[in-house]
Amino acid sequence: MQYRTLDPSTGELLREYPRASSAEMEQALEAAGRAFVGWHRADLAARTTVLVALAERLEARGESLAELMALEMGKPLAQGRSEVEKCAWVCRYYAEHSEVLLTSDPRDSDAAAEVRYEPLGPVLAIMPWNFPFWQVFRFLAPALALGNVGLLKHAPSTPGCALAIVDLVAEAGAPEGVLQNLFLSNEQAAELIADSRVRGVTLTGSTAAGREVAAAAGRALKPMVAELGGSDPFLVFEDADLEAAVRVGVQSRCLNSGQSCIAAKRFLVAAPIWDEFVERFTAAMAAQRVGNPTVEGIDVGPLARHDLRQTLVDQVEAARQAGGRVLVGGEPTPGPGFYYPPTVIAGLDPRRPPSDQEFFGPVATVYRFSDEEEALSIANATPYGLGASVWTEDRARLERLVPRLEVGSVFVRGLVKSDPRLPFGGVKDSGFGRELAREGMLEFANVKTVWVG
Repeated sequence: MQYRTLDPSTGELLREYPRASSAEMEQALEAAGRAFVGWHRADLAARTTVLVALAERLEARGESLAELMALEMGKPLAQGRSEVEKCAWVCRYYAEHSEVLLTSDPRDSDAAAEVRYEPLGPVLAIMPWNFPFWQVFRFLAPALALGNVGLLKHAPSTPGCALAIVDLVAEAGAPEGVLQNLFLSNEQAAELIADSRVRGVTLTGSTAAGREVAAAAGRALKPMVAELGGSDPFLVFEDADLEAAVRVGVQSRCLNSGQSCIAAKRFLVAAPIWDEFVERFTAAMAAQRVGNPTVEGIDVGPLARHDLRQTLVDQVEAARQAGGRVLVGGEPTPGPGFYYPPTVIAGLDPRRPPSDQEFFGPVATVYRFSDEEEALSIANATPYGLGASVWTEDRARLERLVPRLEVGSVFVRGLVKSDPRLPFGGVKDSGFGRELAREGMLEFANVKTVWVG
């Protein structure tokens, strides 16, 4: 496993980074242990002061960090700026609300009793390339507020983002060792998981990676949060606002060049509006501006790596072989870089491959349904269960649908998204545990009962 910066708009290799040695791993573990002692004993106000300073530094460096993301993984500049702003938001959220979130809960018992929430210690964060700042900060902000410290294993393709995050935390006034980056192989990460000084593991990545890391965490009897893949359904009923549904559907499918776990990927459309929705949706997908992510106004940049584009090429070909009709796109963009155009595919069997797979790029599949039961059957016909977007004005219909959708989040007439105020996570092959809000903060807490007789 090589850590290197490869410009996805050209394919040019820009820089390589050496992997951590065994000695560096040991030094990091010792430093994390020392840092935890002081950090979790510090007043909550001291920890949240660092979070506020971190938010300020993110905001001050938003432009350069957006440029870094564009360079390392191809995110369009406007989307990179928004990602940095969201990272500042999550820092401010926990700075402002942690006192309430961590307040001890008195409980009825046969004596005075309460439940306290205390940190566990160093947590290993295995993070992906697609949202190289946000994925880290949505773990980091609640972890730091609670009093935990972090060891970061970032994706091999975004090493510059990993180093920038560690620098930001240090600049914000966090003591040495509170967050450390390590360029690790998968085998080295497994060694850290097994080490008794690491007290928890959080992973955002593929389902295959989740299974491997969960097995290692299970052997070590450590808590883990796994945020994995998704193939979110986007259900459009006959009473939906079509203009809004098309606009949000295209945004969801093409955000981050389609490389998002919670993107809408399967579009389920009621038969009476099928023709109009597909016509509008296909035209809007075709109108997305594809190009160099450092150019203002670009909607869709390149995919992050050559192998990711090749996987998408293979999936689209498999869809053709399975009877899919490509309505727009469907071929990689010629020339340098790892570009793939927004693509719409109709005519697939919703219950057979490749419909049940995750297309990690700007490829949407569309399906027609005749009634609610068929819509639910198609929506749940996937091993994934991250989110769902439902477009209807009928409240009674929503009351019937929401309990039966096998997902962690349902967004009605809106884009499925993560929000610091709301717990985020999935079911089935999309993982387990929650991030964000109070629920996410307490995933790596010792929930301690105190009973006084």
